Amino acid sequence: MGSMSLLSDNDDSSANSNQPLAARMRPRDLDEYAGQPHLLSPGRPLFESLQRGNAHSMILWGPPGTGKTTLARIIARHSRCEFESISAVLAGVKDIRQAVERARQRRKEFNGLGTLLFVDEVHRFNKAQQDAFLPHIEDGTIVFVGATTENPSFALNNALLSRARTYVLKSLEKDDICKLLTDAVSDKERGLGERQLTLSEDSLNMLAAMADGDARRALNVLEIAADLVPDESCIDESSIEFAMQDSVRRFDAGGDYFYDQISAMHKAVRGSSPDAALYWMTRMLDGGCDPIYIARRLVRMASEDIGNADPRALSLTMSAWDVQTRLGSPEGELALAQAVIYLAAAPKSNAVYMAYNQAMQEVSSSPSHEVPLHLRNAPTKLAKSLDHGTGYRYAHDEPERYAAGENYFPVELAERQYYFPVDSGLESKIKSKLEHLKMLDSKSQQQRYRGGQS
Repeated sequence: MGSMSLLSDNDDSSANSNQPLAARMRPRDLDEYAGQPHLLSPGRPLFESLQRGNAHSMILWGPPGTGKTTLARIIARHSRCEFESISAVLAGVKDIRQAVERARQRRKEFNGLGTLLFVDEVHRFNKAQQDAFLPHIEDGTIVFVGATTENPSFALNNALLSRARTYVLKSLEKDDICKLLTDAVSDKERGLGERQLTLSEDSLNMLAAMADGDARRALNVLEIAADLVPDESCIDESSIEFAMQDSVRRFDAGGDYFYDQISAMHKAVRGSSPDAALYWMTRMLDGGCDPIYIARRLVRMASEDIGNADPRALSLTMSAWDVQTRLGSPEGELALAQAVIYLAAAPKSNAVYMAYNQAMQEVSSSPSHEVPLHLRNAPTKLAKSLDHGTGYRYAHDEPERYAAGENYFPVELAERQYYFPVDSGLESKIKSKLEHLKMLDSKSQQQRYRGGQS
């Protein structure tokens, strides 16, 4: 995974024709690097550090295809460091130790030559593997550069984060993608220039839009499309469309984009925006998200954000889940669309959600209170002799079918209230009823825990 040849990994000037187009067109210096002006403009800390030839350990966080690996190579070149790379998908602690040992030898044999150790998908390393870098970062054996598509705050150890600066890379703009594509078509050394191909403006715009901010994806599709046409011809829209058949929009089933889009849909539902909720749902479906996962999330939303304000929401989401399971796509997806629109338009209440959380917190943090005698089951003579069920009032035999003044809590929690209904939809009627019942309780001559006694 690494190399002991002096600065060999940093020299991309001689592209291998067998490499994919995206690899051959990898920028060699800052002048060729596209995007990230918030990091690489004059006056920005990272830019100024590179200009001085100073390298420091860092985390590069951003979507796929934004140039994290390329930027790491450029940093190595500007700081006169040997570039060494490992992938967290394939490597283990043994590979880390070997890379560090090569770095140590390199520094000893080549008059203090530094090593930039690039760790791709660093979030896939566990805590022990991440911790293995720490002493070597601190003693200067390596300049650590980790690349991740996941939020470092959640995916990486605090110890590692405290020793590295985090830089956020953004999706490339359409103009950046267009320039990369144009250069790839015309470049005779590394690109497709020898074939004398042309790319129509419509095809260029189609490719740039399809790329969704991912330079690598754009170049990969361009390469496929170029293979479909003869030399000295135009890469037209039909070729692009054919090459795009297996391409999907950005949707990482385990990454930030997954959770960001789910979050956006949930917040649109909560914010009563049916159109936005539908947009985010279709974005996820278009990107390859499992419809069943969406169905499960809709059921959650029905209870969390609508609750008893409209109990029909829960039934509708369960029905949509059932339709998706029974019929599959696209019929099932239409049912999901119906459900998400209904949820967004429905009256809102999180009273059930809040009540549940409060009750769970109480139960987990308090003793296991005994069931009061009047609420205990009494199926046997022994149980009855122990006063199980004694004094229990059967609600159906009481006025308004309600045992006013009765209490169903342990005596220690007699006055607890978790559920606070809101003035929304059906829950407003539930609130009125519960207020009426409390009034009856206050007027009743029969109080279960009068004076704190059972």
